[in-house]
This record gives sequence, structure tokens and C-alpha cells, in this order.
Amino acid sequence: MSLSASDKETVKLFWKKVAGKQEDVGSDALCRMMTVYPQTKTYFAHWKDLSSNSPYVRKHGKTVMNGIGEAVKKIDDLDGGLLALSELHAFQLRVDPTNFKILSHNILVVLAIMFPDEFTPVAHVAVDKFLQAVAKALAEKYR
Repeated sequence: MSLSASDKETVKLFWKKVAGKQEDVGSDALCRMMTVYPQTKTYFAHWKDLSSNSPYVRKHGKTVMNGIGEAVKKIDDLDGGLLALSELHAFQLRVDPTNFKILSHNILVVLAIMFPDEFTPVAHVAVDKFLQAVAKALAEKYR
């Protein structure tokens, strides 16, 4: 699924609305992921608290969302722009790449909840395509 010029512009415009709320979006998405898909907790077994208010979850949620924000800036070359993150997740963290898609889905849910007026069907499609492209780019080093 490729991103059209219109999709890219929609993602860039929508992401401006997310700016400043990355920690809230990310921590809620991570918490949802670990609740709905408990197998994902294995990567965070060293955290004492997995709630959305946990400092561990909030910090990592912000890190994830800041990474996605960087991907927005590199939207024309996601494979190249996310190469270092792909290598990190594949070789050091050894994260199952399926989890990128799972987290992407949870991010979409949170965006729909937090931005009900702005997350139109057009924005939904564009952001979904973008997050799938990010997941694909992050999985690049697994091949």
C-alpha cells in the first residue's frame, strides 16, 4: 500500500495536531496493546508498572511517538529514514515485527478517541497507510 501525495500531506497536517500530546497518545496506545495483546508484555517484563500512568510506559510511549514524528519528517524515504531503528529492533531488541502492526492499530484507536473531530475518514485512511508503511520499514532488517 503506497502513500499518495495527498496521503502524505494529510499525515503531515494531522501530525501537527498530535504534537505536544505524544506522551499521552503513546502511553495509552502501549497500555492498550499490552492489555489487548498480553503477549507483547514480554518485552517490558522489567517494568514494575504497565499502566498508562506508569513512568516507564509514559516515557516509552513518548519515545515511540517521537519516533513516528521523525518518520513523518522522513515520509518520502521511510526505509532509509528508519534504517537505524529497524536495525535496533531487529538485532538488539529482537522485537517480533508483528508487534509493529499491533502497536499501529492501537495508535489508530487512540488517535480516534483523542481527536474525534480531526480524525476524519480521510485522515484515518492516510494515517493507517502511513503507520503500515512505518511498520514495513521497521521490519526491513528482519528479511
